[in-house]
Amino acid sequence: MWAVVTVVFVLLHAAGDPIAVLAPETMTQAQRAELAHSLGLDLPLSAQYIHFLDDVLHGHLGVSFYTSQPAMELVLQRLGVTVELVVAAMVVALVFGVPFGVIAALRPGRFLDRSLRLISVLGSSIPTFFLGILLILIFSVELEIFPSSGLGDWRNFVLPAFTLAFYRIALFTRLIRTALIGELSQDYVRTARAKGLSEIVVTLKHALRNALLPFVTAFGLQFGQLLGGAVITETIFALPGMNRLALDAIARLDYPIVVAYVIVIAGLFTLINLAVDIAYSFIDPRVTYG
Repeated sequence: MWAVVTVVFVLLHAAGDPIAVLAPETMTQAQRAELAHSLGLDLPLSAQYIHFLDDVLHGHLGVSFYTSQPAMELVLQRLGVTVELVVAAMVVALVFGVPFGVIAALRPGRFLDRSLRLISVLGSSIPTFFLGILLILIFSVELEIFPSSGLGDWRNFVLPAFTLAFYRIALFTRLIRTALIGELSQDYVRTARAKGLSEIVVTLKHALRNALLPFVTAFGLQFGQLLGGAVITETIFALPGMNRLALDAIARLDYPIVVAYVIVIAGLFTLINLAVDIAYSFIDPRVTYG
């Protein structure tokens, strides 16, 4: 987190003078100097950095240049929509991706396995913006089942969730299939079968659990990436999430919003990685910390 905050500080100063963005052309040089003093921009760079760290620790990241509202407050207001969208997408990816991977691993090389692998290739190849527009055309324009944009009830999240989940379904299917095929060839699986355990018990209770470590890693990374990478989906479906807010802020050079957004994303990604590390010890008792 400290590294991210430091990089943000350096990039902000490398981006140019914020006074040039804030001050209108009619402002005199004396007024510009007074504005710089009020913002602490006339201090040495080291002093500005210390003040910046202090503001970050207290959640004071300035106000939006355009709305005059606290930047962190604006980002947190939009955070809920993004989290709901990402959680919905990851649930869809889990519901379809894990069973597809298990089915493909149990029938390697057969028709069902080849079909699921073909679907996973399509899922990895179709651009998000194209899939989103296609789903709107089919389910909103033609069938009129789900709304195409805006924020209302759960129906507004169905199409964007599937848009984000499609690639993850393909990824999870391949990960589970590859890991499970490797585990099913291990000696402990043959021993379990020799004891008379059913194939379902051997697969789900023994082999699948050991195959989950790489999957959990990918799941955590994908969750974190979606929190900061759902901007296209939020834009296509006109969802008021924090990624769309950040995109607008970048276009308008609204620096406080961008800083607050980056820090929130970095914090969430750090917590997700911590949760994934902790989950390892529950999935595999051989993984210990200390």
